[in-house]
Amino acid sequence: MCGIVGYIGFRQAYPVVINGLKRLEYRGYDSAGICVIDKDPVTYKCKGKVVDLETLVGKQLNGQIGIGHTRWATHGEPNDVNAHPHESMNGKFILIHNGIIENYSNLRCKLEKRGYTFKSETDTEVLVNLIEYIYLKGNVTPEIAVRLALTKVVGAYGIVVVNRDEPDTLIAARKGSPLVIGVGEGEYFVASDATPIVEYTNSVIFLNDNDVAILKKNQMVLKTIYNEALEPNVQVLDLDIEAIEKGGFEHFMLKEIYEQPRSIHDTFRGRIALDPAEIHLGGLYKVLPNLIDAKRIILIGCGTSWHAAQVGEYLLEEIARIPVEVEYASEFRYRNPIINPDDIVIAISQSGETADTLAAIRMAKEAGAMVLGICNVVGSSIPRETHAGVYTHAGPEIGVASTKAFTAQVTVLVMMALLLGRKRGTLTQDQYKELIEELYRVPQKIERILENDPTVQNIAKRFKDATNFLYLGRGFYFPVALEGALKLKEISYIHAEGYPAAEMKHGPIALIDDTMPVVVIAPHDNTYEKIVSNIQEVKARKGVVIAIVTEGDITIKGMADYVIEVPQSNEAVGALLTVIPLQLLAYHIALLRGCNVDQPRNLAKSVTVE
Repeated sequence: MCGIVGYIGFRQAYPVVINGLKRLEYRGYDSAGICVIDKDPVTYKCKGKVVDLETLVGKQLNGQIGIGHTRWATHGEPNDVNAHPHESMNGKFILIHNGIIENYSNLRCKLEKRGYTFKSETDTEVLVNLIEYIYLKGNVTPEIAVRLALTKVVGAYGIVVVNRDEPDTLIAARKGSPLVIGVGEGEYFVASDATPIVEYTNSVIFLNDNDVAILKKNQMVLKTIYNEALEPNVQVLDLDIEAIEKGGFEHFMLKEIYEQPRSIHDTFRGRIALDPAEIHLGGLYKVLPNLIDAKRIILIGCGTSWHAAQVGEYLLEEIARIPVEVEYASEFRYRNPIINPDDIVIAISQSGETADTLAAIRMAKEAGAMVLGICNVVGSSIPRETHAGVYTHAGPEIGVASTKAFTAQVTVLVMMALLLGRKRGTLTQDQYKELIEELYRVPQKIERILENDPTVQNIAKRFKDATNFLYLGRGFYFPVALEGALKLKEISYIHAEGYPAAEMKHGPIALIDDTMPVVVIAPHDNTYEKIVSNIQEVKARKGVVIAIVTEGDITIKGMADYVIEVPQSNEAVGALLTVIPLQLLAYHIALLRGCNVDQPRNLAKSVTVE
């Protein structure tokens, strides 16, 4: 969850680290800290954001080695003392950490019996003191002390360590939490992801679990925590610096909403052809026979990715006629699920580092199932741990509330459903061609929806002070209702619930009165008459209806209080269109309420702890 940055080389480290922390602040932003080493380490840390850290420092710190951290609190409340970096009791080691040390309490008790005292409530301070204890007690090198300490911890970590006796070296290690090494000419960068690195180098090494990197200005040694030598696997990133800038938009979230015509097109570009109509998903080529013959597919994800999986369930069952189950990755591994060797498990994640999803993947693999991935980040853990998969090509998503990642994931699921439907004979060639053309037209239709933003803004002004929202949808649009409610909760802090429209009568209807806005996703499909009845039920109880309807709709327009139109489409791609106004509505309401749209409270972009 936290963001960590390290630098060693010929540049001044302070601007590299501070700018890197700003790029990683979407991973956590309740406190921040920095340590720069010249002759001696100098450390500053405080509660608040990176800008508060800059104010605290108030000057340029000199030194060509530095580490920095921006925190999402797990152990210990956000305050100055619990902020990273953490220093060991005798000052020998300084450490930054992303992850959770699960056995920290037991380790802390053992260290206290050996005379160690602690200033913070964090598990990280326990780790840095454990490293120091082994270093002093065993009279070993800093590298050995780090490696030995890591063999004794249970949990997840991405760490960078500085030793006061060898201040010309950074030691980085990873297990469960992502860590990337940027390779330059006479310099190295360390970060939780590539965003702080790309402006300096596009050559990176993705560390695997139990990897350790020992970095000097002109030297890098890779090994495992068990002292096994490793050969560097340097990869070249295809990532432009412009992709991680706001590009003239007020917020990353708004930019990413408006990028969706392009990100959806990038996701299907080169994968679909119109004449002759065909879909080619190269990442699934070797496993396509398994997918065609699948008896059951299990889709797993968390948060927005789980909502995309629910859309995928409708798509795969409706179009390809394959039984599908959708599971929260966070619950999957704890309920002793039945996994058969001929099951296909598809893990969906924007970051590729979601801890619960990774744990579910490993469990499914142990049970003998084939595991595929749908992921946005090249080189991340999920693509490396699955048998095959498809990248979404959404580009970097910095806003904590996911927008373009969701539509890119659904785009991949649409392509998979169409491809399998044709291969399994549940789609005729004419149907296949028609649906491919429908998908191809989606970016242009989203452009038209975005032109209606002023309408959404006016609705947002009316409801910015609401305390509750209800979102209703049927069929393909029920997961869209869930996603719309989640977006509003995440960034505006208004309580919102998504429901299947028919289930309203089984409880939620009790909440409806003249103060309750009800968002109904109601395009003209085969459930249209039923959703009209649901709207009438809301209106009969004086509920206020905001309806997402197909262009030209007359019936619902005459009933709803507010209407947002979307272009006519086949329901197979309907989720890609109807979710756009809901994203905009959440954004504008949050903005009017004075909320931090890109960095909502208590949330972080990449959930790398369980």
